[in-house]
Amino acid sequence: MPSESAIFDREVFTLEYNEQLEEAVISRSNSFIVLKRGVDILVSSVIVVSILSWLLPILAIIIKLDSKGPVFFRQKRTGYKGKTFDCFKLRSMSVNRVANDLQAAIDDPRITRVGKFLRKSNLDELPQFINVLIGDMSIVGPRPHMLKDSENFSDIFPGYYNRYLIKPGITGLAQINGFRGPTPNVRSIYKRLQWDLYYVENATIVMDIRIILLTALETVREALKVGLTKKIYHSKLVASRTNKNEIKKAA
Repeated sequence: MPSESAIFDREVFTLEYNEQLEEAVISRSNSFIVLKRGVDILVSSVIVVSILSWLLPILAIIIKLDSKGPVFFRQKRTGYKGKTFDCFKLRSMSVNRVANDLQAAIDDPRITRVGKFLRKSNLDELPQFINVLIGDMSIVGPRPHMLKDSENFSDIFPGYYNRYLIKPGITGLAQINGFRGPTPNVRSIYKRLQWDLYYVENATIVMDIRIILLTALETVREALKVGLTKKIYHSKLVASRTNKNEIKKAA
């Protein structure tokens, strides 16, 4: 392991290939690779059997009732060593022609009412545990981008290729440090790339488990937060209507 991280070298962002990062990946022991894949299979299997088996049918009905279109959204994304794979998600947008070219933005009108909750709580990512079982993804790693974004980000930072030295993940260091969702500016792309490349260089099983636990806690927190917000809004709405009725009666 090098004494100084490669992410502090400016060339890691400007050169398409970085020998220090490649060496870090190649030098990892076979036991780490086997154990990481074992964790992926074990955790994904548990989630598919104990959660997806009953939750997906419920979410499917809600999605279909909320808007027209398929329940699942399949999109070509960039994976390990730049290879393309089909990434699975629950559909959170109305069907549109630019889904594969234009990433979602804050307050994007394409996002459905149910989609807002799914994206906020990360539940739209649940089908990606199937991608993990297939072997296209890992639970922890750099987030896979749609092909158009990968191309654009690589034009800005040629070193973007280095994040593909390992399998993409459902979650990662960038996500638990606040960088998830849209990438509205160059700084957000740069900061995510920093975290991604740090993980590429320094990944451990202990780090993976920590990221998985923190992501699970954040998912539950966001789901409860969205539910609580809706409850408060409903209470205020009822109170407002009650006050209006009382004013009318008094008049």
